[in-house]
This record gives sequence, structure tokens and C-alpha cells, in this order.
Amino acid sequence: MDLANIKLAIIGLGYVGLPLAVEFGKHRPVVGFDINQPRIDALNAGHDATLEVDDVELASATQLSFSADAAALNDCNVYIVTVPTPIDEHKRPDLTPLIKASETIGKTLKQGDIVIYESTVYPGATEEDCVPVLEKVSGLTFNKDFFAGYSPERINPGDKEHRVTTITKVTSGSTPEIAETVDSLYRSIITAGTHKASSIRVAEAAKVIENTQRDLNIALINELSMIFSRMGIDTEEVLQAAGTKWNFLPFRPGLVGGHCIGVDPYYLTHKAQAIGYHPEIILSGRRINDGMGRHVASELVKAMLARSIQVNGSRVLVMGLTFKENCPDLRNTRVVDVVRELQDYNIGVDVHDPWINAAESEHEYGITPVAKPEQGAYDAILLAVGHNQFKAMGAQDIRGYGKPDHILYDLKYTLPKEEVDLRL
Repeated sequence: MDLANIKLAIIGLGYVGLPLAVEFGKHRPVVGFDINQPRIDALNAGHDATLEVDDVELASATQLSFSADAAALNDCNVYIVTVPTPIDEHKRPDLTPLIKASETIGKTLKQGDIVIYESTVYPGATEEDCVPVLEKVSGLTFNKDFFAGYSPERINPGDKEHRVTTITKVTSGSTPEIAETVDSLYRSIITAGTHKASSIRVAEAAKVIENTQRDLNIALINELSMIFSRMGIDTEEVLQAAGTKWNFLPFRPGLVGGHCIGVDPYYLTHKAQAIGYHPEIILSGRRINDGMGRHVASELVKAMLARSIQVNGSRVLVMGLTFKENCPDLRNTRVVDVVRELQDYNIGVDVHDPWINAAESEHEYGITPVAKPEQGAYDAILLAVGHNQFKAMGAQDIRGYGKPDHILYDLKYTLPKEEVDLRL
């Protein structure tokens, strides 16, 4: 397929799909499709609530249109799927959004069309789970009537330096010819260049291990921080000393959430177990990271007891709810684990985060954030996310929320050591 003849559709306009649609929409006609009508309405009004794309950049994509009507896809011949791939309550991959997106595309799929998936999956999912849906709904035959590709997303929410065009893109296709078409399509916007994988399965595997590797590295540091805490050693001082060696990796302890690191390893372990292999190291790292909320809450309670602060019925202010700093993304945030653990101690918890949408917080987690915390009201303050607004406040202003005797716990090394009572 010649690039000039491509009529492109992006399916799913979240943190991944919208930036991609905007970049392509600066150069060619693109239909941005999402089933969320309020999301479409906001984008048509010129605003992105995720803040990944500002209003000026959104307006610059002059060839991009938005729709929640599947009929808008009828004239397209290349579809890029960027829907979420979450896990369920049992830590199992939930392919429902991916399957539903494939069903939608299957209804409009035509001879010669190409479907490219960007959603993170386990190796084999594109050809084993998605393609059969496309075949069933469309009545067409894979690699004869239509084709597939896979190009894993590498979006980092809130990162204004590493953008979709400046991150090397892995590409792949279901035939050598389609692989070249897919690669050429992405090369037309990716200034950092592309890497054409030998197969779709290789590209899928490359994506899922990127975040598995990070997850394991953070799990190691989290375990070390728990060991050092029992030894009365400051973890950050240890890491700074070790970091003077040229090849020491600069990971820090913390809560591991978000749409990638806390989710992707479960896709790999699910597939590994399905083929008869029990992945011990990966699951061990997941257990450590999933347990950090409990550890953080326990450390805070111990610090309160050491200062003779009454725990039962006390009040704690949690500053930050997003899964990372300086973005409104609440997906799979593990700050919620800390909140729940503290509430189990019969502690009253207020959450304050200037980045989040209150309605989304209430819908997703049942947490109603406070817009303005009370001065002098809290027995402990947990600085959970290192937003720039909190850094700008400094320790003195943050401590203003606390009672005369309170604990200030800094999870993110946002403040100098000497200005806090406790840090991870």
C-alpha cells in the first residue's frame, strides 16, 4: 500500500492515541475514534483533559477529525488500535477493550486493509486473540484479504521531553511487505527513527519486557529500602554513594503503579504460565511492589506511635494521588493502597492533589479529594507524589497543615532530609 493512499484511523484517544493522532493529523487526514462521547466533545472543542497535548498543538493538527460514530471509519484503510489493556482484580490480563475495538474494526474491514495494534499485550496476542475476531466479524481471511501490524506504544504521561516523535518506534508486520509499509508509515512522523522487528511476536515481547525490567529493578530497591530501614540506614544516602560507580542504575524506592510498570509484567507471567512455565523472579518482584502500600502505611503508624501520637481516630493528609508527578493520570495508582491501609487503622485520611479531576477520583476509587487542606489539622502528612506545586511549597508551608506535633513522611525525596521526619 502506497503511503499516499493511506486513510488512517486511530482507535482510542487516551494518553497514547491522541498524541499519535495529532502528529499524523499534521501531515495526513486522520479519523480519531473513541467510544467516550464526552471525550470526543472536549476534543472537538479544542481541549485535551489529559494535558498530554496542549490546545495550540491540538489545533495544529488541521487534518484530524474526531468521532464516536463507527461509521466515520468506513472510508479508512489503516487502523491503529491504542486502547487500554488493564488487568482484572485477580491480576489477569483483561483484553476486553482490545476485543471490542477489533469487533468495531471488523465491521468496516475491507480487502487490503491493515490493522496495527499499539496496546501492550503478551507475545502472540495480536495473531492469537485479535486477528480471529477480525476474521470472524469481517468474514475476511488474514494475510490474504487483510493484514496486521504491531508497534508498541512508548508514551510516558506528563513527560514533555520524550514525546511520541522523539522516541524510537519499534514496528512489525504480518508479512515482510506489510512490515515495510507499517515501518514507512511511522517513519513519516517519528524523527527519532524506527526499529523494524522480525515479527509481530518479537515486537510484542520487546514491549512487555521493557516495563518488566523496570519493575524488577524497582522491586530490588524497594526490598533494599526495607532492609536498610530495619538497620537504621538511610536508603537515599546508600543509593547516592553507590551511584558514584559509573554503571550503577539510578532507581529509587517507591510505589509502583500506572498503566505500564504495575500492569505489563502480569501479561508476560500470564502467558508464561499458560505455556507451562512458572516465572519466579518476575512474580516475586510484583509481590514486593504490590506490597509497598502496606509497608508505607506501617512505617507511618510506627513513627506516630514512637512520638506518642494517638493513631486511632487520628487524621492524616495524603498529598498526591496520581501514579506519578505532574500529570493527572490516576490509572492504577498505588497511593490508593496507602489510603486504604491507613483507613484500616481507623485513621481519617484526606487526599489533596491539584492535578486530578475530582469526579474521576470519586468514580474510580471512591475518594473525594479536598481542594484546600485545613491548616494545623493533621497528625501526619504523607507527601506521596512529587508534584512541582508541592516542591514549590517547601517543608515549612507543608508542615503548616500539621498539628504542633506531627509526622512528615516524604515518599519521593521531594524535600531535604533534614526537613522531614521520615522518608522511604
